[in-house]
Amino acid sequence: MKDYASRFADLLEEVVSRIRQVTVLPAEKAIRVVTFAMPALVLAVLAVVFLFLTVHAALAIPLGEAAAYGIVGGVFLVAGVLVWRKRT
Repeated sequence: MKDYASRFADLLEEVVSRIRQVTVLPAEKAIRVVTFAMPALVLAVLAVVFLFLTVHAALAIPLGEAAAYGIVGGVFLVAGVLVWRKRT
């Protein structure tokens, strides 16, 4: 009788371990990726915004404010056209 009890306990432990491997561990990995990716994404967006502000300010010094707006707007226009063409 004692042998059945220990075998049943081992079976339950094995079943619980398999269920954990299938459900909890992948979810834990996904949560870890999302947790570290969100701050990285926010920092990347901020870096791009500050880069465009710096480029605009650097262009405004020698060319003037209107020309800087025109150049930065032209860059965004060309980027938008390229993205739009890749859409289809």
